[in-house]
Amino acid sequence: MTSLKQNQHLNHDEKKMKKLMSNRESARRSRKKKQQQLDELRVQINQLKDENKVVMRKIDGATGAFVAVNSENHVMRAQLTDLADRLRLLNNVLYVAQEVSGLVMDIPEVPDALMEPWQLPCPVQPVTALDIDMF
Repeated sequence: MTSLKQNQHLNHDEKKMKKLMSNRESARRSRKKKQQQLDELRVQINQLKDENKVVMRKIDGATGAFVAVNSENHVMRAQLTDLADRLRLLNNVLYVAQEVSGLVMDIPEVPDALMEPWQLPCPVQPVTALDIDMF
């Protein structure tokens, strides 16, 4: 009987060893899989950082273009105000000339484009995809 017990004990020890080896192998595979996932995440981080740099350069370019256009817009608004004032003065001269000469003149009113931007003297051009690409 002792040999039967010894065999059973050996079988039990073998099973324990197999289970231990199986657990170790499973843990090794799990660590390897985690390492692969970590490596993939690091690659993805680098890709996203590169994409972020590209997007930031585009934003910087668009911001620079916006600042330039906005500055030009301010200059043009000032020029518009100046030209509108000059036109009003010329119209006043025409009104005086009309009263003095007695002739009837067609003197158009000068629209105040700065106060009523929806009534601009020139048609508003739609923004196209080509205009957007310039930014």
